[in-house]
Amino acid sequence: MKKRNYIFDLYGTLCDIHTDESKASLWKKMAELYGSYGAVYDWRELKQSYKNLCREESFLLEKEMGKYSEIELRKVFFKLFETKGVVVDDSLVDFIAVTFRVLSRSLLYVYDGIVELLDEIHRQGGKNYLLSNAQNVFTIPELKVLYLYDKLDGIYISSDKRMKKPDPRFLEALLKEYDLKREESIIIGNDRTTDIAIANACGIESIYIHSNNSYPNLKNAASQNQEATYEVLDGDIYKVNEILFKEKL
Repeated sequence: MKKRNYIFDLYGTLCDIHTDESKASLWKKMAELYGSYGAVYDWRELKQSYKNLCREESFLLEKEMGKYSEIELRKVFFKLFETKGVVVDDSLVDFIAVTFRVLSRSLLYVYDGIVELLDEIHRQGGKNYLLSNAQNVFTIPELKVLYLYDKLDGIYISSDKRMKKPDPRFLEALLKEYDLKREESIIIGNDRTTDIAIANACGIESIYIHSNNSYPNLKNAASQNQEATYEVLDGDIYKVNEILFKEKL
């Protein structure tokens, strides 16, 4: 079942991650950081302002792009300065955003077998693409920390395109930009309602991996009406290689 183009989800498929944006310690540190650049907030005020701005941005974008829209959080971090009358440049906003992510994150690692799988795809003459519901300002640094960035031949992140899975337009844009043929492509992901749903909507084969980050109630394909072409229900990445190339790593 060898293909030319392998389109991967990221979080829960290639890597595991855990973040907590609710903890007080995060917002206390962020308030200190904003205050250091002249935007003085009480940490509770900062947390609420962030939430309010996210809701406002989401409401406006959804009216334009539809249900599966994706805001750019850089705008929110920028507006938190703007609200306090502080002028900043893009590099500082990126620094603030990356710091926010690092402080909120408690776990990040690549699943066993992923590096070998991506390398094997390249050895077999295929290409690796990323189609992720995520924030560019968070995800690109994490791909580099995980040493996955250079193993990808194309990266599509929802915040850049203002839409996310399962909106078929998101996948269609990737196919068009890289001139990928449907019959030569396959989607690999751990979420039926996004990864498998978008593959089915666009008529592309798929592999569902039930990882530790998959929703337990989504293990049953029939209950979601989103069945993948192939299923790996025990999270064993090495079985994906067997499905793709009929051999073990």
